[in-house]
Amino acid sequence: MSADRDRQRDARSGRAGGDGADRDRRADRDRRADRDLVPDVVIDWSSEPSNRRAGDSPTSERLQKVLAAAGVASRRVCEQLIVAGRVSVNGVVVTELGTRVEPATDHVAVDGVAVQLDTSKRYVMLNKPTGVVSTMSDENGRRDLTEFTAEYDERLFNVGRLDAETSGLLLLTNDGELANVLAHPRYGVEKTYIAQVEGTVTPATLQRLKTGIELDDGPIAVDRAKIVGAPSKGRTMVEVTLHSGRNRIVRRMLAAVGHPVTALVRRSFGPLHLGTLPLGRTRELTDTERGALLTLARTAQQSEETR
Repeated sequence: MSADRDRQRDARSGRAGGDGADRDRRADRDRRADRDLVPDVVIDWSSEPSNRRAGDSPTSERLQKVLAAAGVASRRVCEQLIVAGRVSVNGVVVTELGTRVEPATDHVAVDGVAVQLDTSKRYVMLNKPTGVVSTMSDENGRRDLTEFTAEYDERLFNVGRLDAETSGLLLLTNDGELANVLAHPRYGVEKTYIAQVEGTVTPATLQRLKTGIELDDGPIAVDRAKIVGAPSKGRTMVEVTLHSGRNRIVRRMLAAVGHPVTALVRRSFGPLHLGTLPLGRTRELTDTERGALLTLARTAQQSEETR
């Protein structure tokens, strides 16, 4: 009985079973990570304001708390990031602890990368198969995007479109503001496609695409173009990158230079890359991808506002 009591006492104190030791090791590791992230910042707690912004609404929260809740780092590290001048709110660098923000409306960035504060927003990547129309409902009964969104509680919609016979990366979200920016032609989000075309494409043809050609709806040029691999069986693989959002633009451009498209895949959209996501599957964006996407959208908005 005495031995049992000793083991119970040891377990509570963290000396037995490894649980307490594991906690101690994790705590030490977290403290070391904190020091590595911002090792030189010393916070003067006596200067922390009790309420830095006048007229704060009841829904506002302290910046360091919001950053920690968004998964940026522990609250302690977030405080150090603020003091170090690495955090901005609506484009203005903030260094005062106690600054309050509205998670639903304020734009916060760390080291220039946007942070998603509104956790109700969902961002999903789909590798769209061919034969699926880019809409949530099709009056002709064709396959639509609802078969890929049923597993998500939020009402998602697509950002931009891929024609039915084009496969590849399609972004789904419930963030209407971001969707409007990314889908609008004036913001020119960069997109990369891999096209299989008829015939043997030459460097001279690629140069025509980069210099620009004339289509029925006006002149157009790609940003980059290159041949992928060697032509085979009378067909060539071509990678093209462009900003235009015109309807079926890649197919029309390649047909105009004498190389009709037989298969087309979108591999990237802005900072997002399809990677190894299987055809017909979805996944949520990573923190890094969300940050890059939000940064792109906010930068585009700011550029438009300053024109």
